Amino acid sequence: MAEPTKFSTFFTTNNLNRDRLLAVSHKLETLQRSDRDLKLARQKAKGAEGGEKKVIAKPRSGRPVTERALNAAFAGGAISGPTKQRILRAVNYLLEQKKKDKVELRALF
Repeated sequence: MAEPTKFSTFFTTNNLNRDRLLAVSHKLETLQRSDRDLKLARQKAKGAEGGEKKVIAKPRSGRPVTERALNAAFAGGAISGPTKQRILRAVNYLLEQKKKDKVELRALF
């Protein structure tokens, strides 16, 4: 059997649950009304004359972590950068619930 990846060892040592991670990711990444308002404001600012750029916060992605991406993370397969960030957000949320410190991306991948 293949040796465990950094992500899988971290996951098991912190007693995290796969199903809980998927549910948390869905909760964190689901688009809300405020996100749609941000996207609309960004579109309007893009079309505004004068070339004035306003700093607008980034909305949620609207794309939760999938079972396939999680399986790839456990197997050590190729994962895109945005997917790694989504996994990191969900893991940090779960660690916060367990009263543990947040981790950085390098600790997982």
